[in-house]
Amino acid sequence: MQMDKFDRRILSILQADASITAADLGEQIGLSQSQVWRRIERLEQEGILLKRVALVDRKKAGLSVMLYAQVKLKANSHDSIPDFAKAIQKFPEVLDCHLILGPADFILRIVAKDMDAYEKFFSSRLTRLPMVQEVHSMVA
Repeated sequence: MQMDKFDRRILSILQADASITAADLGEQIGLSQSQVWRRIERLEQEGILLKRVALVDRKKAGLSVMLYAQVKLKANSHDSIPDFAKAIQKFPEVLDCHLILGPADFILRIVAKDMDAYEKFFSSRLTRLPMVQEVHSMVA
């Protein structure tokens, strides 16, 4: 799909505030409400605009600790990577999970109420996954 300046501007504005109305968005970029809606629908149909979400202030939600964890798997087989990715989706503490190149296999972005909560998650859930060999945590 070819994107023009209006499409890029729509995406930029929606990334800052997905709750904006099509009419307000149109006013900002110089298009009618119906033109904006058609463009948004096309961006969604083409898979460029995946979803519109609400961002949560993690500290106000009681999640004062954010960490990154590098995870190395025991075996780098074709099964262990998707198995880990599927298992990690069950943990609400994990906000992002990325397969990476280098000494680790995955990097996770994790939030927790406090360090005690993270230590409990680390020792009773994350490191208990059978495919995990080692985890290196970094506090952000």
